[in-house]
Order: sequence, then structure tokens, then C-alpha cells
Amino acid sequence: MADESVMCPKAHGTTETPVQQNLRWNCEWKTADKICSFNRHYAEYAGYWESTSFLDEVDREGETTYYDSVSGKPLFIAPRGRSFDDFVKESKSHGWPSFRDEEVVWENVRCLKDGEAISLAGTHLGHNLPDKKGNRYCINLVSVAGRPM
Repeated sequence: MADESVMCPKAHGTTETPVQQNLRWNCEWKTADKICSFNRHYAEYAGYWESTSFLDEVDREGETTYYDSVSGKPLFIAPRGRSFDDFVKESKSHGWPSFRDEEVVWENVRCLKDGEAISLAGTHLGHNLPDKKGNRYCINLVSVAGRPM
């Protein structure tokens, strides 16, 4: 958990800098910057991640690291504790990439009391929407399409 101070106004909305220019999977920079740094409640449209090159480029045999689109720090590593097909099936059923507790890089990710998932850089990631399996982090692909820095 974190308190609201992580999301206080900074030089670029809730972050110090804009999102990276060269995001992975052909994610749109303008959409990413709006969602990551100037938004607290809204998301890319449901299924946006399927309109990108994500499913063509992601590692289907091993784990993929998802990086903060602003800071380049690792936020999620998936799939862990499930197959790639299970990760995709769950994500498709909810409309956004969906991560579980064991896939979160907790040194860089926090949740607020209202369930908003954020990075310690102030990037809006999405929301924790628990289900019968436990915590489910419903995350905007544009928020985790960064490159490692």
C-alpha cells in the first residue's frame, strides 16, 4: 500500500517526465502519456492491447518483463505460476492485461486504498480488481510498454 503522496503533482502531471518516446508493441505515445501521467481513473479502451503488436512479439514460452513507460523500471514479470495461454485467456476475458500477486515487482509497484495500481514514479497503471482467485491487477498496456533504463 501507498498513500496519495506518491501521486502528488510533479513536473509532468503525476510523473516527473513524459512517457518514453519509443514504447514497445507499437503503443501510442499520446495515449500512453495521457493515461500514465494525467489520469487517475480512466483506462485505454477494453481490448486495446489486442490491437497492438503485443501478441505477435511477446515471449510465449517464457516470462516477459513489463517496464514502467515513464521510468523504465520493471513492474510485472509474467506469466508466473500459470501458463502464457492462461495469462492471455484471463486478460482477454477482462479486456486488459491481468497480473497476479506473484507477477508484481513490489519494489516498484503499490496500490492505493481505492485499488488504484501505481508505480513509485507516479505512473497510473490500472486497478486491483480482486476476484475469486485473489488480487487481479487490471493494467493498461500503455503503462507497462516501456523499455528498461
